[in-house]
Amino acid sequence: MTKTQARERSRQTDQPSAGTVRLRNVTKTFGDTSAVHDLDLDVAAGEFVSMLGPSGSGKTTVLRMIAGFEEPTSGTIELGGVDVTNVPPYDRRVNTVFQDYALFPHLTIAENVGYGLKVRRVSKAERATRVQETLEKVRLGHVGDRLPNQLSGGQRQRIALARALILEPEVLLLDEPLGALDKQLREEMQIELKQIQRRVGITFIFVTHDQEEALTLSDRVAVFNNGKIEQVGTAREVYEHPQTDFVARFLGLSNLIPAETVGASGATVSIRPERVRLLTPDATVGDHEHALPGTVAEIVYTGPATRYVVDTDNGMRMIASVQNAHHPEQDELLQRGERVLAVWTADHASVVP
Repeated sequence: MTKTQARERSRQTDQPSAGTVRLRNVTKTFGDTSAVHDLDLDVAAGEFVSMLGPSGSGKTTVLRMIAGFEEPTSGTIELGGVDVTNVPPYDRRVNTVFQDYALFPHLTIAENVGYGLKVRRVSKAERATRVQETLEKVRLGHVGDRLPNQLSGGQRQRIALARALILEPEVLLLDEPLGALDKQLREEMQIELKQIQRRVGITFIFVTHDQEEALTLSDRVAVFNNGKIEQVGTAREVYEHPQTDFVARFLGLSNLIPAETVGASGATVSIRPERVRLLTPDATVGDHEHALPGTVAEIVYTGPATRYVVDTDNGMRMIASVQNAHHPEQDELLQRGERVLAVWTADHASVVP
């Protein structure tokens, strides 16, 4: 059985295995403010799930309830099939990695990683063995005798991860752990984190407001908005087939077009900018293509691609993303004020229910 099949079986079985997470009708209020509304979520053992959403959408509150730092106002939380709704954090087989590394500056890396085992009174010999094994898992087996200030930001983040992993949790909760890193290091750490999760094989639940990060890391993404989950699915499912206007807009750029404009059923049609071509006004359009005439209103150079903002003649605004595959010295392919046809293939668009 493959890892994917095992996850699917875990989601479907009536006897959840260690590492599964199940939230049912979970609500959390703070005074008169409702942070989470009647939320359901299932996470399979060994799965990497990201909770993605803007600030204030409820994702961190849900993470804290799974960890036991907050109690739900109503609803239940199960870990491995056991109801832990009112169980304190220290009696749950979960661990949390925060954005702040919180390493002890006066302790060596090995002492930092082994601190939890020391509190649990694990013998010195076993502690040393497990510390070294865990450091190897995060590819930092050679830094055990160094101090935290002798490591880079990315290395310190991996040490914080190792400190959580050494306690062998069934579920690892990560609250925007890469948020303090610069863009290049953050992208490198995304790959590292995904590889570490595959090696250790435990359940990861990851909170982020970064859409690209969620798509890069996750087996599935839960998109949060106003204390509710708008959609759950694989990265491809939520990006290619958004189920609400919010998901279409939040998960990257999207052109949302009234369905009647293109003769489709439903309320709205979503077409991603990379699937919109800009042609000359007199270009021939195929039988299975849609076209809207308009004028280039703005040009945004982003490095790998150039975005063209087009004001269409029927009062809409379309964005087309064109890969910068031309010669570096070549001028822009189009200029502001130029007339164009915004064209896309009909089956490249998704109807938003």
